[in-house]
Amino acid sequence: MFDLDTWQEIFDTLRHHKLRTALTGFSVAWGILMLIVLLGSGQGLERGVAHQFRDDAVNSIWVSSGKTSLPHRGLQPGREIQLTNDDYDDLRTSLPGVEHITSRFFIRGRNTLTYRGETGNFPIRSVHPDHRHLENTRVVLGRFLNAIDVQQRRKVAVIGRIVVDELFGARSPLGEPLQINGVVFQVVGVFEDDGSDSEMELVYLPISTAQRTFGGTDHIAQLMLTTGELDLETTNAMAGEILDRFSERHRFAPEDRRALSVSNLNAEFQRLLSLMDGIRFFVWIIGVGTLLSGVVGVSNIMMIAVQERTRELGVRKALGATPRDVVSLVVQESVFLTAVSGTLGLALGLGVLELMAAMPAADMFRQPGVDFSVALYALALLVLAGAMAGFFPARRAARIRPIEALRDE
Repeated sequence: MFDLDTWQEIFDTLRHHKLRTALTGFSVAWGILMLIVLLGSGQGLERGVAHQFRDDAVNSIWVSSGKTSLPHRGLQPGREIQLTNDDYDDLRTSLPGVEHITSRFFIRGRNTLTYRGETGNFPIRSVHPDHRHLENTRVVLGRFLNAIDVQQRRKVAVIGRIVVDELFGARSPLGEPLQINGVVFQVVGVFEDDGSDSEMELVYLPISTAQRTFGGTDHIAQLMLTTGELDLETTNAMAGEILDRFSERHRFAPEDRRALSVSNLNAEFQRLLSLMDGIRFFVWIIGVGTLLSGVVGVSNIMMIAVQERTRELGVRKALGATPRDVVSLVVQESVFLTAVSGTLGLALGLGVLELMAAMPAADMFRQPGVDFSVALYALALLVLAGAMAGFFPARRAARIRPIEALRDE
């Protein structure tokens, strides 16, 4: 296998057929390069999808009100549907399958926050304690809102990291008084969020406190709930149940999609996962097809090479070479060419992925890469295929009798 004379002969053969060697090597290298790039790009798309959903719980249902667009039971279209605390209580207490649930109340207008002469304008979300599970909020200092805050309508606030930096600087905000639209609240926690920086500019207040202090009503803008480990069919049934309940409670047609928006993120996430599975399958089909085309090219080239060397192989057998020697010579040449070309293509493919990863990340395409073990398996499979590509024409040549081979022109 490692006979010096054999390898010298292999190198002489490759050197004397430079164009054929180059074209064969290119087809093999291109095949594995395309496989690696396609697999890495598919991984980048999957990570982009995961990045899109990093901020919100994917096992959730979101409910938002709107205006009616259809007449219903004598009522004219154009009515505004207003969700209330009763809607929240109804879902929390009687809808099966609810894991965590929260509602939102928005304070209209500019929200001015003041602390010791430092002033800034930041968005405010008034929510229930379960909201942290919907937004994947991480408390890094202090605590989040709790049930007692809501029950007792406490004037407490949980602020984002950017709010801390702009108003408090290096000072700890815990326990400090913070004026929000002229009303003093006590800071009880600081949070971070995996979403964009805008998520860390938020201020969270107990919804009951905000309703009494800034709105004076029991109105809410949105309802959100998580569904735990329930399957897609069950969560779709839950979404339909919510729509039916609210259409009866607020008197609008159930088919009126503008009156109430019920978004099942479970279904949206599953659709994206199905899309990713389809893309992954397509990538493998294209990549493996490109790789096989290179292997077929090696097989064809080796068949031609064996035919060209029929007389030479006949002389070898006449001088005492065994069929095993003939097969070994051709297979080693095929494996060497495939291994070197495949390794070069693998290195180029990984290099292309590194360049792609160094580019600014897009929302739907992030950090393309490929499992190195998969790349090595692909290379090993390519080398094995190269060995098979050389074996069959070599075996055919080894079966030729020396006298027939010597007569061949």
